[in-house]
Amino acid sequence: MAKVKPFRGVRPPRQLVEQVASRPYDVLNSEEARAEAEGNPRSLYHIIKPEIDFAPGQDEHAPEVYEKAVANFKTFLNNGWLVQDDKEHYYIYAQTMDGRTQYGIVVAANVDDYMNGVIKKHELTRRDKEEDRMKHVRVQNANIEPVFFAFPDNRELEDIIRTVSAGEPEYDFVAPDGFGHTFWVIDDDAINARITEAFAKIPYLYIADGHHRTAAAALVGNEKARLNPNHRGDEEYNYFLAVAFPASHLKIIDYNRLVRDLNGLSPAEFLEKLDYKFIVKDMGTVTYAPECLHNFSLYLEGRWYSLTAREGTYDDNDPIGVLDVTISSDLILRDILGITDLRSDKRIDFVGGIRGLDELKRRVDSGEMAMALALFPVSMKQLMDIADTGNIMPPKTTWFEPKLRSGLVIHKLD
Repeated sequence: MAKVKPFRGVRPPRQLVEQVASRPYDVLNSEEARAEAEGNPRSLYHIIKPEIDFAPGQDEHAPEVYEKAVANFKTFLNNGWLVQDDKEHYYIYAQTMDGRTQYGIVVAANVDDYMNGVIKKHELTRRDKEEDRMKHVRVQNANIEPVFFAFPDNRELEDIIRTVSAGEPEYDFVAPDGFGHTFWVIDDDAINARITEAFAKIPYLYIADGHHRTAAAALVGNEKARLNPNHRGDEEYNYFLAVAFPASHLKIIDYNRLVRDLNGLSPAEFLEKLDYKFIVKDMGTVTYAPECLHNFSLYLEGRWYSLTAREGTYDDNDPIGVLDVTISSDLILRDILGITDLRSDKRIDFVGGIRGLDELKRRVDSGEMAMALALFPVSMKQLMDIADTGNIMPPKTTWFEPKLRSGLVIHKLD
């Protein structure tokens, strides 16, 4: 069962939150972060992407960059740009995009739950990326950015979310990208106790987004436990920062593919090969989006095509085989185009659906790419089924939007 606790969050004063809050470290590069933080010394990018305080081209993994992150965090605390709450709280965090709002509970999640599989994952992690994030947690002795969890819908927690969110929020603003962020501090001890008890009845939490951050946070906590001869198990380092959403609140959007060449085939030959495994329909020049599971959208030479996988080419009883990313990877990218490693092959690129199908069209029309393939989004049920069966999703399967805003609350490990 899931073990969570409230914590003394480190947060910006209400009047500074829009200056401090930022996008997550991994959704933009150093130059984009430098541009967004320009003229704003309070931007969290000075902590999570501290290379922006050096000359362009600075190695972001250099020791002096990590040292700068620590110095900047201390500056934020000393200047009162970040202030630690004087008691432990849970928090409610709502995000609004395109008129739809999802509500999450900000918790301190348990390290042992990750190590023991109570917190379930659906993606592989890379050790080099884990180690980079572990360095940040170690040097700061804090989880600066939250990870993104889902949990099976729970009536008690929904009731709490509804009650708390009816009150006055601590923060309420629209970020430059147009997404709304609203944040409540739960000051009622009885409600905080109910949250702890309700999570204790939930068998599993699921990593929705942020596998590397989750692994890094848990591994640092586990490391601190091993190195402490007086370890008890209730120290703050046994927990890490997470925002947990009811699964029904979340919507996974499409994660699409672009390929640079047709592996020596002409467009006509490529379409002919597709016809063996797919029902191919020419949809003309009007943008076509996939309509259902096992239906794909192909953009090639200025035209859109509907591709529907033929019966017998997939297994709906296999949690991995049922995925459209598996079908397209096996039957199109591997068998026809010769792309076998989605992680490293330079012939393929990936575009989150937040950028729209017009981005696919633009990159093919420019001549940069030969074809684009749009996929029907994965469902939360599929994600949870895969995690429950101990399987791992293929690379570049899920895209969650909106991303969690960093800097609304930080968790210190002491």
